[in-house]
Amino acid sequence: MKDEKVKVRVQHPSERVNNFSEVELGYDDEEALREANRCLQCQNPRCVKGCPVNIMIPEFIKAIRDKDLKKAYEVISKSSSLPAVCGRVCPQEKQCEAMCIKGFKSDAIAIGSLERYVADYALKNELLSTVKKEANGYKVAIVGSGPSGLTCAGDLAKEGFDVTIFEVLHKAGGVLTYGIPEFRLPKSIVLKEVEGLEKLGVKINLDVPIGNSLTISDLQKEYDFVFLGTGAGLPRFMGIEGEDSNGVFSANEILTRINLMGAYKNDSKTPIVKAKKAYVIGGGNVAMDAVRSLKRLGVDAHIMYRRSIEELPARKMEVEHAKEEGIVFDLLQNPVKILADEDNNVCGMEVVNMILGDAGEDGRRSVTEDENSKHVVDCDMVVMALGTSPNHEALKHSDIKLSDKGLIVVDDGMTSLDNVYAGGDCVSGAATVILAMEAGKKAALEIINKVNKAQ
Repeated sequence: MKDEKVKVRVQHPSERVNNFSEVELGYDDEEALREANRCLQCQNPRCVKGCPVNIMIPEFIKAIRDKDLKKAYEVISKSSSLPAVCGRVCPQEKQCEAMCIKGFKSDAIAIGSLERYVADYALKNELLSTVKKEANGYKVAIVGSGPSGLTCAGDLAKEGFDVTIFEVLHKAGGVLTYGIPEFRLPKSIVLKEVEGLEKLGVKINLDVPIGNSLTISDLQKEYDFVFLGTGAGLPRFMGIEGEDSNGVFSANEILTRINLMGAYKNDSKTPIVKAKKAYVIGGGNVAMDAVRSLKRLGVDAHIMYRRSIEELPARKMEVEHAKEEGIVFDLLQNPVKILADEDNNVCGMEVVNMILGDAGEDGRRSVTEDENSKHVVDCDMVVMALGTSPNHEALKHSDIKLSDKGLIVVDDGMTSLDNVYAGGDCVSGAATVILAMEAGKKAALEIINKVNKAQ
């Protein structure tokens, strides 16, 4: 008999498409204990090697089994500054759970769901760790309050550094706040995680556009170290005819209006134009977030992706949830022109069918257009979810070295400027939350080691 994982309870699809409340409801005590008891407690835990921030997974799961949730949280928080976030949005199925030995013959341990269970317990019972070393006299400026910046700030604050975060927006959290929908990551969770860092002594200055109100040079004069975690918030477009029509948006704009500005609320001051039928172009997590958000606004929402369902880069769970919610997947299709009416409002797209070829070195199958397949689909909104690039507004008036792809060049986390570090999407290009956290963690460690060597 297959040893199946304990399934996480979710809102019924017919209910959740009408609200922005969290889809997954998480484990209760009995469910978490049953799932924890499935863990083999391996002597050589492969799962830890699969975790970018190296959480001691068997140790925290054993603490759940022992019903010592305080200890479980302490184990997790030694490695992760944002466990309630990671438990919700990390692609565990490609990382720690993919390495779980249990998964070779049955279901892998639901590590992410157990992490969320522990983190939520800690938040509810105010177990947030505020243990830190004595002040060491060093000051650090963090530019950007996304996952890399928050992680770097937390790790440094615990080591006695005086840390100040500068955030251009009016709320902290970066992509956690403006990019990921409420139904996947409640903003109350992000706020509590940020408040936990403030209790460690991290100062957060909002509405400060570095590069304009202050430059990196200004920060260097006041702070011993600077960390740049400015992300990759510049949307990409296809460059096809008609992209300047009314009704063409980036997924970034749609998600920012909804998540940061509350555009889904009835009394919103920045509402989204209500479309009848929208196509979201792309197949990643951002595309899923955008199309599922539009569905909740009453839109006939479609995903258009140029490859097949097997090649979709989005998390399997997000794809399954989207299907359950009635999202239409128009696969092996790609737009070549956006059509507009006499008032320049979107009224459709010219689309071609795609043919899959062989897999390349990266494992992805090539695609070519079927030239004889051009056809028209009707719609009044098109949303581009084709990835993002770094917006280097913060680098104005500095000569930080960039790569040919426009990414910040680092060596052991440090940029071409002495004691100015960088990490996350501005260095790697658009990636996952946990990989940004890993970069922030590594930069913090480099700074800590440099200080220790100097003493």
